[in-house]
Amino acid sequence: MKRRAPVLDRGALSAEVAGLSKASIKDLRERWKRLYGNEPSGHIGRALLIGAIAYRLQEEAFGGLKPSTQRILDRVCDGREEIGQEGIAKRRASAGTVLIREWRGVRHRVVVLDNDVTYRGRRYKSLSEVARAITGTRWSGPLFFGLKHRAKEVANG
Repeated sequence: MKRRAPVLDRGALSAEVAGLSKASIKDLRERWKRLYGNEPSGHIGRALLIGAIAYRLQEEAFGGLKPSTQRILDRVCDGREEIGQEGIAKRRASAGTVLIREWRGVRHRVVVLDNDVTYRGRRYKSLSEVARAITGTRWSGPLFFGLKHRAKEVANG
């Protein structure tokens, strides 16, 4: 979206954005379709619809991102295969990495190979299998070995 000169009637835009919270979900979906040119996914909730519509209204009124900002985002998206579902770069252990985790006073050492991992001289298909062998319960292997953070920890820093 190209940058434009600011709209003179900020009050009208402000009222329009504020009114989105009172709109029905059907009206929000229709508004999305007009602004974005396609139907919103059925999985998109009310809050996201309101936020995206408000953003687009403001973008149309005040202009889009600066070209320099857009270039930075484009460069980041070029490496999107490294971006996880949450939009955060995945931490992945490469072959040869040694992971050490202390569990209930015992230090556990895992060596990452190309397609599997070794633990105590035995090969496992995944870190989750090793975490299960260590704890006796189902665990996310990357979470257990510190390659992935719980959402709560990420949100709280």
